[in-house]
Amino acid sequence: MNVVAKLFSGRAAAPAVDPLRGLQAAADWLVRAQDVAGSGGVSAYYDAAKRTWAGAYPETTGYIIPTFFRYAAFSGQDEYRKRAIRMAEWESDIQLPDGGVRAGTMDATQIAPTIFNTGQVLFGWLAAWQQTQDERFRTSMVRAADWLLAAQDADGAWRRFGSPFANHSVNTYNTRVAFGLAAVGRELGRQDYIDAAVHNVAWALTQARANGWLENNDLEDNRRPLTHTIAYATRGMLEVGLIAGNTQFTDMAMRIAKSVAGAQRGDGALPGRLDANWRAAARWTCVTGNAQMAIIWQRLNQITSDASWTVWAERANRFNLSVQDFDSQDSGVCGGIPGSHPRKGDYMRHRYPNWAAKFFMDALMLQLRGGV
Repeated sequence: MNVVAKLFSGRAAAPAVDPLRGLQAAADWLVRAQDVAGSGGVSAYYDAAKRTWAGAYPETTGYIIPTFFRYAAFSGQDEYRKRAIRMAEWESDIQLPDGGVRAGTMDATQIAPTIFNTGQVLFGWLAAWQQTQDERFRTSMVRAADWLLAAQDADGAWRRFGSPFANHSVNTYNTRVAFGLAAVGRELGRQDYIDAAVHNVAWALTQARANGWLENNDLEDNRRPLTHTIAYATRGMLEVGLIAGNTQFTDMAMRIAKSVAGAQRGDGALPGRLDANWRAAARWTCVTGNAQMAIIWQRLNQITSDASWTVWAERANRFNLSVQDFDSQDSGVCGGIPGSHPRKGDYMRHRYPNWAAKFFMDALMLQLRGGV
């Protein structure tokens, strides 16, 4: 056992916290994050050290939209549906002329379309279209999907239009983009979108080592990818496989999900980074990655009817609930989900990202209702 793994061994389970309370608190936090942005979009994060909110973030606002539609149905609070529609309208307002979605936050000085962000906003426009049948949202998602098709390389990878704020130009976690493209293809009967998604996941599988670990799968350090980006890649493989009926993809997603589960600590958290042998490569945990893996494990339970997947998911959810602060007098902290725990960890240090709250909500709604 390596030094980092020793630090993670033998930890007691996190204390129980009411998931309904945690779910509502995270929803309230996202409401504040939307209101402080003042545009319809959602602030990217709250920096607790500086006590400042970041600008609205098109990428993650895009995939918060379906979360708010789900929470409106779950809670019976129509406010969240209205807020989701406002987010989708804002996304259409700021869509770039070529159909892409800009990198970074709205206060970034550089404006450039980027593959990953465009793929994530597809989820928002798709949900808004399904909920409202407003042609504006259909038009936006078709323009974005067509842009993604035009930008794809012949081998299925996306190498052009990488984010100027990330260190790598080619990423296996772009399977999360493929997932959005396939979902739009299924909704609109566009086989070309589904085919492009399959092509990308097939390329991603060429990056897999014999043990299932993926190359080119991190924002900064491909030797030790974040559980956050591991989960992006895994969910993309799983969902594209289900949409396309490709068992090779779903089998690989299941294999990765089991390998990640093998690194889970006794308290339910995962190491923030994993090395090429699926061993702990960080002393802190990436709370977002915990939530994303909880979603994947619950999806695999739905697909396989194997309840063992939910054991890992519920442990992860329980840990994440235990690090949520319900009592802080700082409105940017209260109910939010930190990027890392401890908060000084290397991922989003001292920050509360909106995507952590989004995936946290999705994971809890799956546990409480069993819905997707």
